[in-house]
Amino acid sequence: MSKLKPSIFQGAATAIITPFQNGAIDFDRFGRIIEQQIKGGIDAIVVAGTTGEAATLTHEEHCELIKYSVEKVAGRVPVIAGTGSNDTAYGIELSQYACEVGADALLLVTPYYNKASTKGLVKNFLETADKTDKPIILYNVPSRTGCNISLAAYRELAKHERIVAVKEASGNISSIAALIAECGDAFDIYSGNDDQIVPIMSLGGKGVISVLSNLLPQETHDMCLACLNNDYTTAAKLQLDYLRLINDLFCEVNPIPVKTAMAALGYCDIEMRLPLCEMEDANRDKLMATMKAYHLL
Repeated sequence: MSKLKPSIFQGAATAIITPFQNGAIDFDRFGRIIEQQIKGGIDAIVVAGTTGEAATLTHEEHCELIKYSVEKVAGRVPVIAGTGSNDTAYGIELSQYACEVGADALLLVTPYYNKASTKGLVKNFLETADKTDKPIILYNVPSRTGCNISLAAYRELAKHERIVAVKEASGNISSIAALIAECGDAFDIYSGNDDQIVPIMSLGGKGVISVLSNLLPQETHDMCLACLNNDYTTAAKLQLDYLRLINDLFCEVNPIPVKTAMAALGYCDIEMRLPLCEMEDANRDKLMATMKAYHLL
């Protein structure tokens, strides 16, 4: 398959947190985070993804968050809207709204809980692609959805002109290598795990959709840029230098640790929506110690 599809971005995109205050979205702080990201050299912003607690947003909040992001970013970097759902019809509704308000691309997670067959997965994504007009990034995160995109499904999905990229968070390097080998000319592959940025990019990946970059946009961008420039000595050093922080950001389910870290820096309150809740004290103490070791606090 030859890649005639345009890239949405190359480098680091931040899966941005959604700050809450007293149960509502804190748009003032959200805007501040966006500015911090752009100033830090990030290559794209993903709004209303897993890290943004999309699963607990109301429909109105989800739409408002996407619209605000597009207006605040104002074309400075691509805005990628998380609009996938376990209900294909509702996912299409969200996706069409995101297209209407000017999102640059859509991030479509596999339909969680339903655990669709390969045939159902393909139909879900193709139906959305056919009914929207923006490029699509598929999002494979089986540890959270109970559903994995097989290589056979990727082969079919690669044929659609608007399905242009994949966020691979399966953690299975062997499967990702097979995907890149077979479909890398039809898809841009992005790491969905911060501890695998350099390994995946060394195989031909184009970047990362990152949690780490909420805290370190410049450093995450630099790691990806080194890979894109074939400077894997520098990239590997950065990957290993930040491995302790990356691991601590996933010591509890995402986005609990990163939101706790961002709160420590004044970017948000430590407020999540149930069933997510505050970190265990021991884990929080460990995260704070790590942030101090990296001179973030």
